[in-house]
Amino acid sequence: MLEWIYRGLSQHRVTTRYPHRAEPAPLGFHGLIDVAPDAVASTETASACPTGAISTDGNGRVALDRGSCILCGECVRAAPEMFSFAARYETAARSAPRLIVGPGAEGQEDEEPIRAVLGERAAMLRRSIHVRHIDCGSDGSEEWEIQALWNPYYDIQRLGFFLTNSPRHADILLVTGPVTAPMCGPLERTWEVMPEPKALIAVGTDACGGGLHRWGAVDEVLPVDVYVPGSPPSPIAIIDGLLQAVGRLTRDSAA
Repeated sequence: MLEWIYRGLSQHRVTTRYPHRAEPAPLGFHGLIDVAPDAVASTETASACPTGAISTDGNGRVALDRGSCILCGECVRAAPEMFSFAARYETAARSAPRLIVGPGAEGQEDEEPIRAVLGERAAMLRRSIHVRHIDCGSDGSEEWEIQALWNPYYDIQRLGFFLTNSPRHADILLVTGPVTAPMCGPLERTWEVMPEPKALIAVGTDACGGGLHRWGAVDEVLPVDVYVPGSPPSPIAIIDGLLQAVGRLTRDSAA
C-alpha cells in the first residue's frame, strides 16, 4: 500500500493511458504465440500441443489456432525455429477464423463479424456501456484479470465501461470458461433478457475454444462478437476486446 502511495505521489498519475497511449508489454511477457512465415512441420510436431491447436495441411504448412492455445509453450520448446512467444497484449479478434495464424492458415475462408458492432448501432452509449460477466465453468484465472479492470491502474470506468449485476441493464456480456452443461441454460437466459443493441465477448482460451479438455466453447451456444484468447488474457487484452466490441477500435489485433 505504501509503495502504491509513493508511486502516485512521485509519478502524479499511475493509471494506464491505454488505448490513447500504447502500453508495451514487459520483456519476456507471454501474450501469444507467433508462427514463422515458412513454418513446415510433421504431424509429430503438431501432436506436441495438448489442446490440438496446431495443425498442418497437405504440404506440412503449419496453422495455429490461438483460440485453442493455452500458452503452455510445448511448441516453443519442441520447435523454437517455428514457434515463439510474443510480448504483445492485444489478442482480440472479431471472428474465429481470424484467430488462426501461420502459413497453413492462408486461403481459409474468413467471415464477417456476426453482428454490427455495438458502437455502430448505438453511438449514444459509447460513454456509458454496462458490462455483465458470467462464469460458465472457468478455473478462476480470467476472473482475476476482469476484476483488475476496475482497479486504479486500469480504471476502465474512465473509458465509459461500468459493471452491472443485472443482465437487463447490460450492453455487453463477458463470458469466461467453457460452457458446462449446468450453465448452458443460465447463459442463454442471460443473453435473451439483455436489451438490444448488445454484444458478447468470449474471454480466455476456455471460452474461445474449449480449453485443455476441449469442452464447449461459447460460440457453440451463442454467437460471439469478439474473441479474447489467452490463458488468461491480460486486462489490456480484455480492454482491447471491449473497445473492438463498441466500435472504438476497428483494428483486428490477432490478424
